[in-house]
Amino acid sequence: MLEIKNAVAVITGSGSGIGKAAAKHWAARGGRLVLADIAKDNLKQVEEEIKEAGAECVSLVCDVTREEDTTALARLATERFEAVNLVLPFAGIIKDGLLLSPDKETGKVKKKMALSDFQKVVDINLTGVFLTVRECAEQMINTGSRGLICLISSTGAQGTAGQINYSSTKAAMSTMPRVITAELFRKGLADRIRCVAIAPGYVGTEMVKNMNQKALEGILENVPIQRLIEPEEVVSLITELYCNEALANDVYSINGGLRLGSRG
Repeated sequence: MLEIKNAVAVITGSGSGIGKAAAKHWAARGGRLVLADIAKDNLKQVEEEIKEAGAECVSLVCDVTREEDTTALARLATERFEAVNLVLPFAGIIKDGLLLSPDKETGKVKKKMALSDFQKVVDINLTGVFLTVRECAEQMINTGSRGLICLISSTGAQGTAGQINYSSTKAAMSTMPRVITAELFRKGLADRIRCVAIAPGYVGTEMVKNMNQKALEGILENVPIQRLIEPEEVVSLITELYCNEALANDVYSINGGLRLGSRG
């Protein structure tokens, strides 16, 4: 079992949502942190709160789609703390919309998803994860660190209408742990560096809680526990995945039993 105390976590998207909750949870258990987000003000606020609580923390404003930014982030971790033990590439966005929207009266397509909306989600949710993982894993190997790469998929990976961009990236995230684990295994590193993914359902972040309340009620009708998943519950799973070294290679769902309707 791995210990959290003094272990170093690199978290992107840590200015809000699950990334923020993960950072505070890690700090409360004596872990050290390297935080990254593109939202400078949010990032600084989280860093200050963690430092005020007595934890070691450093932050970097980072655009995960830029190779030089992710390289700087990974190097910051080893230059400051000489290790990388947990990698949480949680930076992500949504830009929902239908692939094609036919007009009800004419039956002809009146609108389609913009290439920019598809590409932006892929750039951040997929390319950004690839770059973050590649750079941090390099530092893990070079410093002899022991730990976990934990990706974030989603129940949306099953295919949710209106999210062809987002669902595609999350489906890719579900495949990555097996690929990364296989490659590490070939190189004799899989006993030291593990890779998994978590697949949350609807999590009670500020964004979700502030969405159209009628739509939210409709979502909860498909959740057997009849509520949103709390960010802290997701983070609790991440902690167990980190500490328990028998957990590797797989995708772990945390969705309250969510069942997507037949119409997605």
